[in-house]
Amino acid sequence: MQEKIAINARQLYLKAENRCILDHVDLAFAQGRWTAVVGPNGAGKSSMLRALAGLWPAHIRGEVQLLGKPLAAWTARERARTLAWLGQNEAVSDELGSYDVVMLGRLPYQAWLAAPSAQDHAVVEQALRTTHAWEWRHRPLAQLSGGERQRVLLARALAVQAQVLLMDEPLANLDPPHQSDWLLTVRALVAQGTTVISVLHELGIALQADSLLVLQQGRVVHHGASRDPRTHAALEAVFDHRVQVRQVDGMWTALPRLG
Repeated sequence: MQEKIAINARQLYLKAENRCILDHVDLAFAQGRWTAVVGPNGAGKSSMLRALAGLWPAHIRGEVQLLGKPLAAWTARERARTLAWLGQNEAVSDELGSYDVVMLGRLPYQAWLAAPSAQDHAVVEQALRTTHAWEWRHRPLAQLSGGERQRVLLARALAVQAQVLLMDEPLANLDPPHQSDWLLTVRALVAQGTTVISVLHELGIALQADSLLVLQQGRVVHHGASRDPRTHAALEAVFDHRVQVRQVDGMWTALPRLG
């Protein structure tokens, strides 16, 4: 049976400051699967993810389709319900309380100036508990550490309950236990049918994804199952063989190659 596609892109091209950032990239991401996007610094990972989210419509050429329909054809409200975004260095007022920040994820479901519903409050509470941020729900972002702030912003993305979730370096500032929590959360989302696409620098966690998209210099080097030896070879190659993919205690991980 043919896989259903959540997001596909054709001929994505982006040039900035006389440098080609995305070089006619074609992509397809299956529904209900987790894809980790990896590659060296400057490979175009974050730019590609922003393009998929429709955040650079005036600067990029090519077409992006969400669930078979051009991204530009979606109304703003329907797209906000269907596709959730967690970016780097999110611009959110530090004076807002954590609970209110997460409630922003429910705006696509609320009428203009309407008060949040009981369902909205229930979803926000569940999202904060999932990210272990419920304890400081009344504290403003200004009083949170980097890791605590990141967990609140993740909760906001979860509160959207979108079919597709795009995350750019979601593990930034998270300590190892909360990175593990994030991994469990993603697996639970995928088990429920959510499509997750995440840019990751943590290669060991990226290798736990269903598939890896390997980028280098604005081009797709490889897109395949994370357990596939060809994926491992591509991953090692784009990092100049300074890492090696090995199985440790039954799990694939990437280790530094010494000597």
